[in-house]
Amino acid sequence: MIQVHCFEFSPFAENTYVLSAPSGECLIIDPGCYTATEEITLKQFIENSAFTPKALLNTHAHIDHIFGNRFVKDTWKLPLYLSDLDIPLFERADQMAALWGLSFAGSPHPDENLVHGQILQLADNELEVRFVPGHAPGHMVFVSHSNEFAICGDTLFAGSIGRTDLPGGNHELLLQSIREQLFTLPDHYTLYPGHGPSTTVGAERKSNPFFQGT
Repeated sequence: MIQVHCFEFSPFAENTYVLSAPSGECLIIDPGCYTATEEITLKQFIENSAFTPKALLNTHAHIDHIFGNRFVKDTWKLPLYLSDLDIPLFERADQMAALWGLSFAGSPHPDENLVHGQILQLADNELEVRFVPGHAPGHMVFVSHSNEFAICGDTLFAGSIGRTDLPGGNHELLLQSIREQLFTLPDHYTLYPGHGPSTTVGAERKSNPFFQGT
């Protein structure tokens, strides 16, 4: 059974996830830790839990989801997984941070390209990678069928969807991605978004205002 641990970091109130297996192995997803205090919070949690990080995953390359990449990679010497389609965003991250009045020294370059249909391992658990463009060109979600959840980044929130007015965004494509890659999951699957509270596939299919009457 995978345990999902969530931390809210940075001025963007971004959700950073640590997925842990009973063996103690864990994955770190979208580390948004921006301050030294937030870095310490993440590090102490992992150390106090006696977890062994195995990989660093990014759903996409917007700055709030990669602020902590360098810290995580340098601390645990992990391979970084990101879709190649998001590298243009990744390479402009310092400029985007400056637009928000924030400093950002940049992130290490990805080691592995994420692709649709790929299977990632966490101990004896599998995570299916699904391609969900619209919020970002290379946005991916990570689905655990055995644990009945998805880490969905900034595609779908409780009662809302991701922004599509940023570079590489496409509103209609995002709606299509959600219908085809998230709403095809069973209703009881939990969705863990990049911001805000968790929700379920069924709740969003039935009440999300962006899908009513469509």
